[in-house]
Amino acid sequence: MNIEAENYAVKYPKGSATVSFEGTIRLGGMQEYAAILDLMNGALDESGNAITLDFKALKLLNSSGITMMSKFVIGCRGKQSQLKIVASKEVPWQGKSLKNLQRLLPSIELIVE
Repeated sequence: MNIEAENYAVKYPKGSATVSFEGTIRLGGMQEYAAILDLMNGALDESGNAITLDFKALKLLNSSGITMMSKFVIGCRGKQSQLKIVASKEVPWQGKSLKNLQRLLPSIELIVE
């Protein structure tokens, strides 16, 4: 399952248990993020409640995108899912913004490379 647009891509190779984000995602609200949220939830269900979100190649995620990620993390908490987030120290927003998701789900494994 993949979502590709002019400025970004969200990729989930079946059976990989990893969703990768690339480019710049600046969608206009939760409705526009619904397809990405559905992809992540589908990947989580398919992987047996353990998933990795790879943000290393994502240059920008706007506030609506952060809200969408928060909603996903809260959903993971209800399912007692294992969530790993991989970020890049080369992209300044990732360390701070993604670390805040640990407040919603303390068991998140955050790896900043």
